[in-house]
Amino acid sequence: MDSLTQIALGIATAELYAGDKLGRRTFLYGAVLGTLPDLDVVVGKLFLDPVSGVAIHRGLSHSLFLFMAIAPLLGRVIAKIEKGRIGLSNASTLAFWCLLTHVMLDMFTSWGTQVFWPLNYFIAFKTIFVVDPLYTVPLLICLIIAWRKRDFALRKKYVLRGIYISSAYLALTCGIKLYALQQFSNALEQQNINYSGLIVKPAAFNCILWNANVEIEDAYLLGDYSLFDSQPITFKRYEKNNALAQELARNRDFQTLEDVSEGWYIVTKNNGQYYFNDLRFGLLNDNPAHPQFAFSYVFKEENGILKAYEVPKQKRDGKKLMEGIWERIGGN
Repeated sequence: MDSLTQIALGIATAELYAGDKLGRRTFLYGAVLGTLPDLDVVVGKLFLDPVSGVAIHRGLSHSLFLFMAIAPLLGRVIAKIEKGRIGLSNASTLAFWCLLTHVMLDMFTSWGTQVFWPLNYFIAFKTIFVVDPLYTVPLLICLIIAWRKRDFALRKKYVLRGIYISSAYLALTCGIKLYALQQFSNALEQQNINYSGLIVKPAAFNCILWNANVEIEDAYLLGDYSLFDSQPITFKRYEKNNALAQELARNRDFQTLEDVSEGWYIVTKNNGQYYFNDLRFGLLNDNPAHPQFAFSYVFKEENGILKAYEVPKQKRDGKKLMEGIWERIGGN
């Protein structure tokens, strides 16, 4: 999830666990600990090439095993700062839970997280987008109210209220996802489409419009479904272009991106340049002849080696995407 949401969740966790001991200083500890796992993004941007930076995201820094190792160290720092107001054991537990709730929330996103790193397996329930105001805003409002209360019992009351509302919304998205999955499955059956893979995920910033990626033998089918739809679901075909992928098969950046995308990608070629397109995060346009995907990498030659760079997105791309989403949410 986005940093603001993780800060809010970290604060809520810290306040519920240690607000009676540390007072409103839990807001500082929760904010720091809640965003700590996402420092891998900073490391990637400062010290790694674009592809390696993407590959490490939500890997080691989101590992349950790392949390168990560093929580006592972080707890020692907190206990030393607080000088007896909280013991080492409680401070370590506070750090562990703030880190763990970060990862638990990430597990519901489309990207998912590698919580059992070094095992190469991402857990992704794909029920919420990485930014979802309906989860974040109620929790933030309750935290703002809680901050204004000196008494821990009152702060706890409002923090719990925020957690209950946001968690209820998260549970709701799980139910809606199951319903959307059934709609896509029914549509594929009615259209006699035999498929080997299917992933369903929400469109950006909402839980009303859902996207599906369907794998068939030599292509991918992409479709969407709004809870307000009155017409049958339709799918657009995008060729796998296996021949182009084979031309890049020995390239290190291609192999890394192939692993990161979990196989959900197509390779295209335009003006002599190869493009790696990750299918999991949707399209900026829906033209099968010249598709533009939200996450796309262009291969450029450097010293005789093809290196991959993320295709920069313009402000107008985001505006166009949002206009399309809001228009589509209304139903077909």
